[in-house]
Amino acid sequence: MIKKEDLEIKMQSFDLTMTPPAEEPQRQYYYIAKAKKLVQELETRLGRKPTFCVTTFGCQMNARDSEKLSGILEEIGYVDNGSDEKSDFVIYNTCTVRDNANQRVYGRLGALSNYKKKNPQMRIALCGCMMQEETVIAKLKKSYRFVDLIFGTHNIFKFAELVCDMLESEDMIVDIWESTDKIVEDLPIVRKYPFKSGINIMFGCNNFCSYCIVPYVRGRERSRSPEDIIREIEMLVADGVVEIMLLGQNVNSYGKNLDNPISFAQLLQKIEQIEGLERIRFMTSHPKDLSDELIEVMRDSKKICRHLHLPLQSGSTRILEQMNRRYTKEQYLELALKIRREIPDISLTTDIIVGFPGETDADVDDTIDVIRKVGYDNAFTFIYSKRTGTPAAAMENQVPEDVVKRNFNRVLETVQEVSKNRTVVYTGQEVEVLVEEINEHDDSLVTGRMSNNTMVHFKGDASLVGTLQRVYLEECHGFYYTGRSI
Repeated sequence: MIKKEDLEIKMQSFDLTMTPPAEEPQRQYYYIAKAKKLVQELETRLGRKPTFCVTTFGCQMNARDSEKLSGILEEIGYVDNGSDEKSDFVIYNTCTVRDNANQRVYGRLGALSNYKKKNPQMRIALCGCMMQEETVIAKLKKSYRFVDLIFGTHNIFKFAELVCDMLESEDMIVDIWESTDKIVEDLPIVRKYPFKSGINIMFGCNNFCSYCIVPYVRGRERSRSPEDIIREIEMLVADGVVEIMLLGQNVNSYGKNLDNPISFAQLLQKIEQIEGLERIRFMTSHPKDLSDELIEVMRDSKKICRHLHLPLQSGSTRILEQMNRRYTKEQYLELALKIRREIPDISLTTDIIVGFPGETDADVDDTIDVIRKVGYDNAFTFIYSKRTGTPAAAMENQVPEDVVKRNFNRVLETVQEVSKNRTVVYTGQEVEVLVEEINEHDDSLVTGRMSNNTMVHFKGDASLVGTLQRVYLEECHGFYYTGRSI
């Protein structure tokens, strides 16, 4: 993250007739200055400000990447109009965790093709995890030639440079890196919320779960230095942020690859000392790397939110081994129940996959057993999606669709029953809520989140957005509360 005034000074120092710098991020400051000039020329031709729309598919990491894309676009002169149909520049930041995410993108591209025929000046860019798949690139080159720019997850920091290439060319530009050891920050960002923000603390994943394509498209783990993370958070707090979300595919392994190794728990302790920061969240945690040190730091913290997302995926030790998760049912249960003992007010949420190759009704019974014993506050349940290129895709004994649906419904019903019983226990308590927005269904209400991530709706107006309020929880409605301000 870089202050706007500092960026302006850096850009003014560049002579655009000279060779761009080789070092990052100075090279991108050069291209931001160049792109600004090219967009000014486009504005003159159009007789108005050119518009853009970034659509995000996927996880919080993608959402954070989209904020970076939007930040650069606004800096170089584009205006966000939120409509891919009417924009001059449309960017899809893609996800590829499940096949239906890919199909959604192809469907949206079909509609964009018609929009571009009506508006030939429209530019279209695709980026994100889906673009790291060779089969996807081949399909785009063959059937979607109207796409102007394609890039992946490793070189998103080059966006300004790629925009310059796009604006100076009529050809499809494809810039995909297989991997990288680079971490380039200090570029413009537009945050969705002025009072909270995501922070990338690491990139990539080393776990290679057999069903997951993320390590292949996000690369190996790379941690940012604690000094850079602290500096960015301090700047965000100075800009009004009270809650941060630390992001990584497996935050529990943060810092292991640094020249001066540091644990995730130690990083949290450093972040907690930042004055003005009120709340700290993080995700995602792999159970095999969650340490006693982290549990103790969470237990004793006044700022770390009482919410931990701890993916289970399956309650069957046999299936967990096939998934390459590197823990057993018993080890997971021991960990989860230890967390419950040490932090009684913690909210535990999880991810569960149903229909992994070879899964039986007995395996699903094991999953249901874990759900009941842990007592999840919520769970994201998914039907297994075969991803080409992963070991699981080649496994025999793919589960029939009707069996998968039946077992998925069993798991979902159990989650809903357990979660409802967990959530209702807060009725009648006074809690602190960070107000996030005016309620979308009733503008006399505001909506916010408790420390444990439960949603709360209560009477209020726009002046409360971004503030922490004491709220009395009057009634539980399954997964959210209605209450009144104290």
